[in-house]
Amino acid sequence: MRVFVTGGTGLIGSRLIQKLVERGDQPVVLTRRPEQAKQSLGSKVEVVSGDPMTAGPWMDELSRCDSVINLVGEGIFNKRWNTAFKQLLVDSRVKSTTHVAEAIRRQPRRSDGSPKVLVSASAIGYYGPHGDEEITEDTPPANDFLGQLCVDWEKATQPAADAGVRVAVIRVGVVLDKNGGALAKMLPPFKLCAGGPIGSGRQYMSWIHHEDMVGLFLFALDQADCTGPLNGTAPNPRTNAEFSKALGKALHRPAFVWTPGFALHLMLGEAAAIITQGQRVIPKKALSLGYSFKYPHLDEALGQIFS
Repeated sequence: MRVFVTGGTGLIGSRLIQKLVERGDQPVVLTRRPEQAKQSLGSKVEVVSGDPMTAGPWMDELSRCDSVINLVGEGIFNKRWNTAFKQLLVDSRVKSTTHVAEAIRRQPRRSDGSPKVLVSASAIGYYGPHGDEEITEDTPPANDFLGQLCVDWEKATQPAADAGVRVAVIRVGVVLDKNGGALAKMLPPFKLCAGGPIGSGRQYMSWIHHEDMVGLFLFALDQADCTGPLNGTAPNPRTNAEFSKALGKALHRPAFVWTPGFALHLMLGEAAAIITQGQRVIPKKALSLGYSFKYPHLDEALGQIFS
């Protein structure tokens, strides 16, 4: 199966492409830096030059593929938020996904007549803060910046669904990977014995091991009855204090140095609320469809990552 991938050089994308190659699929990766991508991804990956935020010839390449995995989007913590960066967060997701959906709707069926598949990323920021309330895919969106960004991001896939493409959306949680993302940013203070809870410590972290994150995208790609949103989180979220204790244990370091919420706001600005408020998200739909988590519990997930 030829699988077109946007965001294929990112943290999730690079691991996903490796799995696609291992199972015999042909990944076709869209990138603005083709020579660099060819070196990092290897000879078994086809590379297409283009910017998903801009319509172009790359859309013709996408329309000739059997399926699409759409992972593109500027990193939430790449810069301190201001008006211009918040607009980039929106455009890098909504404009790109709009172009992806338009490209796949040009040829919505495979050569055998079966519908093509679009698996697109979203985020658990869709829900906003809910305290310790359990959140499922049925929980309505938040009326804040991230909530409305996710709503518009997911709506951008609608043209593909209207054309008969099977569309699934993965609302990504906190991906645990020591090579990047949130976990990599947490490691330095813990390694210096200065890690610990943030803010109240009672806010929930809806985490997922990187192997299960990739597994959920492939599950959504393969399962014919998988449509609509799926929460990309492990079934056992933990409070920030519990997470800090488990991370300290995995690293053989103490985890008692408290970081007050106001200090995080001074460092990150508006984006700090993502960490200090948290969410307790449950992957209800993935479990009901039969996905089996490889790392459902935090201690074993961190143990594997740092083994």
